[in-house]
Amino acid sequence: MVKCEFLFDFGSPNSYLAWKVLPGIEERTGVRFDYVPVLLGGIFKATGNSSPAVAFAGVKGKMAYEMLEMRRFISKHGLTAFKMNPHFPVNTLHLMRGAIFARQQNLLPAYMDAVMHHMWEEPKKMDEPDVIMAALAESGLDASAILEGAQDAGVKAALLENTEKAVARGVFGAPSFFVGDELFFGKDRLSAVEEEILAQSA
Repeated sequence: MVKCEFLFDFGSPNSYLAWKVLPGIEERTGVRFDYVPVLLGGIFKATGNSSPAVAFAGVKGKMAYEMLEMRRFISKHGLTAFKMNPHFPVNTLHLMRGAIFARQQNLLPAYMDAVMHHMWEEPKKMDEPDVIMAALAESGLDASAILEGAQDAGVKAALLENTEKAVARGVFGAPSFFVGDELFFGKDRLSAVEEEILAQSA
């Protein structure tokens, strides 16, 4: 079985959009992606990268085109539930630590469903502990246990390790994907990701 990884940060709208498309790729190829939480801010700092809103701010027409491509992607895949978070950019440190804890507790799928929903479908200011607590509880999760677990020293270290390993492997943003050792960046590379899976599986 080909090893496939999805490196994500909840603060990236493109991570949400890719996450919605991945199940179809899994169904068609028979692979299962390993969902790897990373801290996008840490990746940016380590690589000298910045968000498109910052990086392209001085390039005439560039951000308008980026938004056009996003609308095309949303339309192509029928992702009508998506709403741009009015609080963007959101500091995701607590959320990403929560993802590490949820993964350790075998709760990551339910946790991702909840956080993605409250970040990109019914957008909230998901960098405030009280807001996170209420959102997770609304989604039927043990919010207190998750927020407490997210403060564990081992959880914090694991998120840092994931982030540092990603940078060491050439990652500079999110979403990023690995098919074996082959790196792909961005939701617009998902067709290439699927092609590489099929090639490595042949």
